[in-house]
Amino acid sequence: MTDRLTETSRTTDTRRMKAILTLCAAVAFASAPFWTSGFGGFDPNRYPIPQIDPPVQPAGYAFSIWGPIYLWLIVSAGFGLFRRAEDANWDKVRVPLILSLVLGTPWISVAMVSPIWATVMIWGMLGGALLALARSPLGDHWWLRAPLALYAGWLTAASFVSLALLGAGYGVAMGATGWAWAALTLALATGLAVQRALPGAPLYGLALAWALLAVAVKNGAAAPGLTALAGIGVVASLAAAWMSWREDTETAR
Repeated sequence: MTDRLTETSRTTDTRRMKAILTLCAAVAFASAPFWTSGFGGFDPNRYPIPQIDPPVQPAGYAFSIWGPIYLWLIVSAGFGLFRRAEDANWDKVRVPLILSLVLGTPWISVAMVSPIWATVMIWGMLGGALLALARSPLGDHWWLRAPLALYAGWLTAASFVSLALLGAGYGVAMGATGWAWAALTLALATGLAVQRALPGAPLYGLALAWALLAVAVKNGAAAPGLTALAGIGVVASLAAAWMSWREDTETAR
């Protein structure tokens, strides 16, 4: 009996510690823009082939999505600590989320000097975010699953944009336009696959649609093909998000 109580106490303490670390990681992650110059895109001159006004990069306003992401992740982590510290379902999310946030905290600083390492790091961030989303329970939707979905959805787009800039900037296989086509197509395919595999996360699709819309706005009439592809991606992502929302609503009933 004593051994069982001791083991239960250890499990409780471990879960509470992870909840504390999650909140600390979320606060540190959200603080990054305040001790850096912020991020509005990679420095074009950090590539052997300067990426000046690249077609794959979203319009600048799109980066404002980080405000809600930062705030919501902090609120979620705070709720998790004070109301769900010992919850096993929340506990499963914390390790991959912490890893993603720890990678993300210095990301802006790294992105300013090394697009290669920034690309490696953002894919690591995406992996952690998707694993956390996959492990998140359908309950406590607005407290946990929704902010994770918004975070992972934006990172999906950002990861492919970063990869495309790296490929074009280092002259790999195709130019900036070719990499933009590839990145948008792969981001959309990945996003639709994630939404099919992880129902009940409509904000993932909304975040991806937000990014794709900003790419369409950025290109406009200057690159009608890319604009059309991004527009198709917006519609497809929103449709998948709507279906996810319907499934979530029906499950709740």
